[in-house]
Amino acid sequence: MMDRIPLMVPNITEEDIAAVAVVLRSGNLVQGPNVEALENAVAEYLHAKYVIAVSNGTASLHLALVALGIGSGDEVIVPAFSFVATANVVEIVGARCVFVDIDLDTFNIDVSLVEEAITERTKAIMPVHEFGLACDISELMEIARKHGLPVIEDAACALGATKNGKFVGTFGDVGSFSLHPRKATTSGEGGLLVTDDEELAKQFRILRNHGIESHDGQTQFTAAGFNYRMTDFQAALVRGQFARIESIIERRNNLAELYERGLSATKSIHLPIVPNGYRHTWQTFHTVVDKQIDRDTVIRELASKGVGTNYGAQCIPFERYYQQKYQLDCGKLFPNALSAYEKGLALPLYELMELKDVQRVLLELDAVLDN
Repeated sequence: MMDRIPLMVPNITEEDIAAVAVVLRSGNLVQGPNVEALENAVAEYLHAKYVIAVSNGTASLHLALVALGIGSGDEVIVPAFSFVATANVVEIVGARCVFVDIDLDTFNIDVSLVEEAITERTKAIMPVHEFGLACDISELMEIARKHGLPVIEDAACALGATKNGKFVGTFGDVGSFSLHPRKATTSGEGGLLVTDDEELAKQFRILRNHGIESHDGQTQFTAAGFNYRMTDFQAALVRGQFARIESIIERRNNLAELYERGLSATKSIHLPIVPNGYRHTWQTFHTVVDKQIDRDTVIRELASKGVGTNYGAQCIPFERYYQQKYQLDCGKLFPNALSAYEKGLALPLYELMELKDVQRVLLELDAVLDN
């Protein structure tokens, strides 16, 4: 029986484990010096003024909305294709999602459709840099500034991704990153907020820690905050990985190139496109199979051959909660998002993959598609 090739495996080294052990032995497990060191390292890397570490990527999006004062009666523009957390946080604060279809070549929000989605109730735009590729964030920022709207970049998958040399997460008012195990660097669970706004950074720090603020050495509860702190052993786990982030991204791009070459002649698969001037981080190598192919059957058959695949993300307004609440005709309004969801196929891609692993995935996929 050949070894199984999973969809993703994090590369946790012995050095990473040793760094966690040091924290565990210290007894100082909650937010501490490793969290601060991680925040400083990421801020320096991104050329950002402030980075605030939190418990997970969903928490970071939630805090962004809360700090910006978005709530009941407000609208937030989000892509129709993403992981559901992007929309869930909007629902949590009592606001309303306004969904916009995507570009099927990049799986990112179709910026040409954004302006027509803006109403007098719109209070923010929350684009996603899907699978690690920047959306057309420069054009989106022009639209947002024209209408006086803040931009929250959901860059969960895209730490290290760039457009024309500038890091995603630093274009908008707030950037949000995830450190989930599916990401290039992981703390198990974890998130990062990025901003150049001093007041927002202050609010993030207060809100992540129960609303606690210190004045003249005295602790005061100045907001109804949350327990969204990152533990110090989580930060210790990810710090060593983050120091390797450039080599990790390079490795993922090399693997993606192998997939692209191997699938370039496969007419039944639509490959992602990386525009000129963009650096992809390839959290996922996401493809779309032809309409006549049963994607779920492909996933099951590849699993039987020891190859882990999955769909990439959800057409959010098609999911039960959102369908019941908004009752939108996804096939008419979001045809690309629905296609990316129903026909999307994510292939294994992670730092520890070898050439022979990619070759085996390609062979098994070709055999399944030929059946």
